[in-house]
Amino acid sequence: MLADTFVDIVGTDPLVQGLAGGIVIAAMNLFGASLVLVWRDPSERALDGALGFAAGIMLAASFTSLILPGIEATPGGSPLPVLTGVLLGVAFLDRADVLVPHAHYLLTGRRRSDAAHPPESLPVADERLASLVLFVLAITLHNMPEGLSVGVGFGSGDMTNAVALMLAIGIQNIPEGLAVSVAAINAGLDRRAYAAFAGIRAGVVEIPLAVFGAVAVSFAAGVLPYAMGFAAGAMLFVISDEIIPETHTRGYERVATLGTMLGIVVMLYLDVALAA
Repeated sequence: MLADTFVDIVGTDPLVQGLAGGIVIAAMNLFGASLVLVWRDPSERALDGALGFAAGIMLAASFTSLILPGIEATPGGSPLPVLTGVLLGVAFLDRADVLVPHAHYLLTGRRRSDAAHPPESLPVADERLASLVLFVLAITLHNMPEGLSVGVGFGSGDMTNAVALMLAIGIQNIPEGLAVSVAAINAGLDRRAYAAFAGIRAGVVEIPLAVFGAVAVSFAAGVLPYAMGFAAGAMLFVISDEIIPETHTRGYERVATLGTMLGIVVMLYLDVALAA
């Protein structure tokens, strides 16, 4: 069983498990970002399908590896702690999104519009520098719930769900890393320089958060349902607010939808296969 093999390799210390899980998902992010070195000009159709696949993986994992196990870990099986965590995760990402524009800004060059604030473009002279700064902040924020969710999974002590979640986040990091590489290239960054930068960024953000999540819930068991709900809510917010809308802006909605369905199927298969 894969979970047993993981324990044999890294041991039973939640801190070490969280560290190992963070390294795995960061490495897969780097692999995805590095694909741009060989796949130099992926089509928008392919990117939308890949991002849809990533959304499907994250969507299924939010329920099978975070929300449902979190409810089971609550005394009496009450869903309230997990649902409270979900709402807190959504609120955190919602407020953070106000302070730090997300990937849509980097991909389109426009601020998000609403009734009071129509879309506006950056001055050409400032666009590259602003895109670079916002890129670092936005993708850091985007990856926070992913690293945290993996750490929380290992801190829960349920190795089957934790390994399934690690693989799910790692797999979805591959197309996500590629898509972000393309966005960075569109902002003017060099391909090779960005591939290295993406790996560093993923390691700096996802690895410490995975360790933090594992340690926090292992030392404060009562926090576990809230932490699992928080991680799930944050991921669901990213899916709904960022990934799916972004895949429906270039005319390839059906490809993105089919990618999402495939991602859900893959994650459900992983969840069942690892539990067998």
